[in-house]
Formats: sequence, structure tokens, C-alpha cells
Amino acid sequence: MTTKLIQHYIGGKVVESISGRLQDVYNPATGEVSARVALASVEEVHAAVDAARAAAPAWGETAPLKRARILSRFKELIEKHHDDLAAAITREHGKVFSDARGEVTRGLEVVEFATAAPQLLKTQFTDNIGGGIDNWQLRQPVGVTAGITPFNFPFMVPMWMAPMAIATGNAFILKPSERDPTPSLMIADLFRQAGLPDGVFNVVQGDKVAVDALLQHPDVNALSFVGSTPIAEYIYTEGAKRKGPYPMRVQALGGAKNHLVVMPDANLDQAVDALIGAAYGSAGERCMAISVAVAVGSVADKLVEALIPRVKSLKVMNGMEAEAEMGPVVTAQHKAKIEAYIEDGVQAGARLLVDGRGLKVAGHENGFFLGGSLFDHVTPDMKIYKEEIFGPVLCIVRVPDFASALKLINAHEFGNGVSLFTSDGNTAREFSRRVEVGMVGVNVPIPVPMAWHSFGGWKRSLFGDAHAYGEEGIRFYTRYKSVMQRWPDSIAKGAEFTMPVAK
Repeated sequence: MTTKLIQHYIGGKVVESISGRLQDVYNPATGEVSARVALASVEEVHAAVDAARAAAPAWGETAPLKRARILSRFKELIEKHHDDLAAAITREHGKVFSDARGEVTRGLEVVEFATAAPQLLKTQFTDNIGGGIDNWQLRQPVGVTAGITPFNFPFMVPMWMAPMAIATGNAFILKPSERDPTPSLMIADLFRQAGLPDGVFNVVQGDKVAVDALLQHPDVNALSFVGSTPIAEYIYTEGAKRKGPYPMRVQALGGAKNHLVVMPDANLDQAVDALIGAAYGSAGERCMAISVAVAVGSVADKLVEALIPRVKSLKVMNGMEAEAEMGPVVTAQHKAKIEAYIEDGVQAGARLLVDGRGLKVAGHENGFFLGGSLFDHVTPDMKIYKEEIFGPVLCIVRVPDFASALKLINAHEFGNGVSLFTSDGNTAREFSRRVEVGMVGVNVPIPVPMAWHSFGGWKRSLFGDAHAYGEEGIRFYTRYKSVMQRWPDSIAKGAEFTMPVAK
């Protein structure tokens, strides 16, 4: 049986790699190699940049309405192939099919927002600011843009980037995760079917070689990244060094350690449901996953008692099974990394109430499966509290009061997402205003902003000034230009040597 080979998409066609470097792609549920992906050379990345650079001027001059119509057709094609995309995600990532369908829907919402480009690109005009002068603004495309996306959302995160870049008149290069690359070529094919001109959307498969080639290329003017904090910081720092006619714009979204605070007045059943879904959904492989439950005061023992049986009863199986609640993690290496964190927590003195290691799923004994793990009496000095585990592990930290909970969260280096469960409006208001985190949920466990808002954290969860998608995305992918204009009949005779002021 011939193993599928996943290639690049450059200049409107699939291009066979010449690098000679390949990497295995796995089905996490079986542990078997399902495909091999080509890893780009520097020369292949440059070919993609050349294609994007050639396409960008004409696309940038295309009327926003015409760009929006192509994106509308792209949206319709996504809707038509919704379940095909979700199935491809489940096969290579491992998340359950219903969750993969949700990922496609959330990505689709950003495409729908981007179809409003004619309205979004409108700017302001001031008539007659003085002396016969009018003043207005333009938002013009930056040219060649790129996105480097993570394994956990192989469709949704590219949709945070590519439709926004394309709607605003740029050409775009996607470097997807090499762990689950199939959706990237499906996206490319749907753009082709929608009528997008060749070269406006390109895909280079690859690893660090491709990342560095994009960072260093003088014609890549804006780059967006989503992934771990060490890599995000590297991307941001290296992008700032890039030499070229324009400084490289970089938005680099990094890691997280998201807390969910349970107050004594919270509805306990709702809080437990929220924790189970937010901590163990997608096997914890979400940057918005809740990995720390902060139990305030008297609620701690009741919360633990309610969580233990729920974690033990999680339905862990092949993600394509209809009743599955949690699938495998993405690779054997990632599974081993999560298991090492669990062992570290045990050695540090945290109480492991539920141990998800050693799970075998019947018929999928070689799959990369873990059960849910639950720790109690975790303290801020422990590695399992400080670092992002990115797996199905929930840590419970006990604090005496609301002030202690707020202090705990604000002291953490990450500031991505946070949630509070309470029945008290004043507590919710104080928490929302005082917590040093970019995305806040009140009785909402995963506060991912909708497409017309913007996504991004604080502190070491985001490097760069711009958040993703929404109106922040419009600003990131365009250059602001101010135009002042007057005509000869309104120009006074003689030179003026004073600072111009309104008259």
C-alpha cells in the first residue's frame, strides 16, 4: 500500500517537494503512519514568497467587493465540505468528531466576518479642516503575509489569519503544523474552487527551516503565529531583526495556564460541568483549556468530591465514535511528555486523585491515549502549576478567599484566558476589572471571542501589539495612511513659514 505524500501548494497548484526531507504523519487513534509530509527547503519557501509577491499587487488593486465575493464562495464551499474537513482533523489530530465540527464552524465564522471587507475597510473623512483642506485615511494592504499555525487547530487558526489577510488585499503563505497537514491542502483547494487568483494563497509544509526562511525573507511584511510561548518569543524577536524595506509586523500568540475560579456561591453542578468540558475536551490540547481549578474557601472539598467520579467516567475512545468524549493526544512523543508532567506532580507532593496513565482502548491498543488526570493540593511552586502541560490534566489549587484567588492568577506569567463561576454580580465585576488576563469568562469556561471581536492574551501569552481577527486583524494586515488635500484656487499666495493650523 502506497503511503500518501502531502506536498506544498504554490502559485495555484500542488508542487512536489525537492528537499528530500519527509516526516511521518500519524493517526493518533491507531498509532499507525497515515501519510508522509514533505518538509520545505529554504528555496521552496522562497518560491512561495515569489508567487505571493507576484500576485499581491493585482490582488491589492482588486475592489474589496470582488474580494468579498470570492470569500463568500469560499464560505459556501466550507459549508458544503464541513464534515470532510472535520473528519480530516479527527484522523490526524485525534479530537472527537463533534469537537472537530465545532472547530470548522468557528473558523467559518471568521470567513463570514471577512466577507464584510467593503465595510471593514471604510475609513473616516473630514471635510474642510481649514483653508480649503480635506483630510481622510486609507487602509492599504501590506503585501506578502504569512501564518504559522499549531497542530491543535489545523483549520480554525489558519482561518483566523488567511481570510483576514486576503480580504484586506494581501497575498498569504500558510505554514501549517507538520503533525496534521492535510487540512491545509483542503483549504487551498477550496480557495481555488472559489476563484481566488493563483499565488494569493500558498502552503509550504515544513519545520523550523521553513519558519526561519519566512522570518528572514525581506518581502514578508506581516507574520502571524500561534503556538507555545518559547517559540512565540523566538518568532517575535527574530521578526524584529528582519531587514527589509519595511519592518516585519509580528503577532505571536503563545502559551497559557488558564484558571477557573469557583466561588462558594457558585452553582456547583454548573462549575463541575464546565471544568470537565474545558479541562478534558480535545484531550486538553487547547490554548484556552482550563488546566487549573481555583477552589475558594469552603467549596474545595465539595468540588473535589464531585469531580473525581466525572473524571474517572470520561469516555475515551477513537474520536470518530459517536459517544466519544475524549480522543487520543496527537503523537506518542506528546503523550510521553504529558506522562512526565504527571510523574513530576506526584514527586512534588501533589495528590494524584485520578491517574490517566496506562489507559488502553480496546481495538486501538497502539493509539496515543491517556485518560483524564486530576491533582489536588497543587501549589504555585510546582512545575505542573507553572508550566503549560497541554494535555488532559486538571490541577486544583485551594485558596482561602477571593483576594487570594486574584493574587494567584495575576502572579502567573501567562495571561491568556480565565474564568470565574459565581452568583454574585459585584464579585464578577471586580474580577473582570482587576484580573490581568486578556480573555475573561464569567460563568463561561472557555471565553473565546466571536469573529467580530478579537482573540489574544496578556503578559507572556502574546508578543506584539495586535490581537487576532476581528477589527484588530484588519489593522494588523493593513497600513494606515492619512491624506490631506486642497486645490489651487484655495491656496493663499506666498510662502508660509509657520506650523499649519486650522483656520
